Amino acid sequence: MPALSNFDAENITFGVKRIEKTNILAIESSCDDTSAAVMSDGKILSNVVATQDIHKEYGGVVPELASRAHMENILPVVDVAIQKAKIPLEELSAIALTRGPGLLGSLIVGTGFAKGLALSLDIPLIEVNHMEAHVLAHFIEEPKPEFPFLCLTVSGGHTQIVLVKSALDLRVVGTTRDDAAGETFDKAGKMMGLAYPAGPMIDKLANEGNPVFKFPIPSVEGLDFSFSGLKTAILYFLRDRQAEDSNFLNTHLNDICSSIQTTIVHILIEKLKKAAKEYDINNVAIAGGVSANSGLRNGLIETADELDWNTFIPKFEYCTDNAAMIAMSGYLKYLDGQFAPHTIKPMARFPMAHI
Repeated sequence: MPALSNFDAENITFGVKRIEKTNILAIESSCDDTSAAVMSDGKILSNVVATQDIHKEYGGVVPELASRAHMENILPVVDVAIQKAKIPLEELSAIALTRGPGLLGSLIVGTGFAKGLALSLDIPLIEVNHMEAHVLAHFIEEPKPEFPFLCLTVSGGHTQIVLVKSALDLRVVGTTRDDAAGETFDKAGKMMGLAYPAGPMIDKLANEGNPVFKFPIPSVEGLDFSFSGLKTAILYFLRDRQAEDSNFLNTHLNDICSSIQTTIVHILIEKLKKAAKEYDINNVAIAGGVSANSGLRNGLIETADELDWNTFIPKFEYCTDNAAMIAMSGYLKYLDGQFAPHTIKPMARFPMAHI
C-alpha cells in the first residue's frame, strides 16, 4: 500500500487510471444525523445534514426513533446534496457509505439506500469506517497534516488515539476501556439537569466558571483511557454536595462545569502527550464531535506551544457526524480500487486496525 508523505487530492492516484471526473456521493447514518455529501476530484461540493431533535425529550438517542427518522430524511437529504452539487446522478462514479460502527438500525437505512441507488446506477459501492472518516476529515481542506501524525478522535461513543502512517494506513494505539469522553460530558450534564446533548452547554458554562473542584484522574497504563470512574465520582460529588446544600448546583453550576471539562481535557491531553513522546511524532490532530469543545482545542494549542507540535483541528462542520468525511475516505478508497460487494451488511461494531 503506498504511503503518502504529503496528501494531494489532485495528484495522488494509487496506481488507478484517472477518469475525467471522479464524483462520489457519500451517505452517513451511523447515529442520529442523516447526512449526504458530494465530492468531485477531492473537492466537497455539498454537505447536507438533517438532525433529529426528538432525542432531546429522552436525554439521549433512542435507536428505534433514530432509524425511523433516517427513513424519513434520507431521500430529501440526498436529493438536496445532489442539487447543491449540480452533479447529475448519471455522472456519479461511486457511492460511499458508513458501514459502521454505529446504531444498527440507523446503519441499515443508510446501507440499504446506498446499495439500491448504486445498483440502479450500475456504479460501485465503497464501505467506510466511521471512525477512520473522522480522522480523514483533515484532508477535506487546508491545512492538511503530513504523515505520520497522531489523531485524538473523541466522540460520544469513542475515544481513540490513532497513528496515521498514510491516508489508508490508520492504526489505533490507544482506546477507551469503558466509556467515551463524549458520553461522560453528556451523562454529567444529565446529572446536572442539562438538556441533551449536554457537551456544548457544559463547554459554554465552563467558560464562565473556574475549575475549583477536583475530580480523580484514572490510573490507566499505556495509552488507553477510562472514564467510568470519573462518571461515578461526578455522581457522588453532586449527591454529597447537594445533601449538604440543596442549592449547591444552582449556585456553583459554572464552576462545576469548568471542573468537569478541565478534568476530561487533562486526561485526553496527557495521553496524547504520552503517545507523541512514545512514537516521536510532533504532528498532532484532533477529530470527532468532542473536538469542537473549546477547552480541548485550547488545551491542544497550549500543549503545542509547549512541546513545539504542529497541530491540526478541522472546521466545526467536519467535527460532528457528516457525510463530507465519508466522501473523503470514499474518494481515497476509490483511487485505490477498494470497492465493496453489494452483499455487505452494516456492522454496529466495526473496529479499526490496532497496533
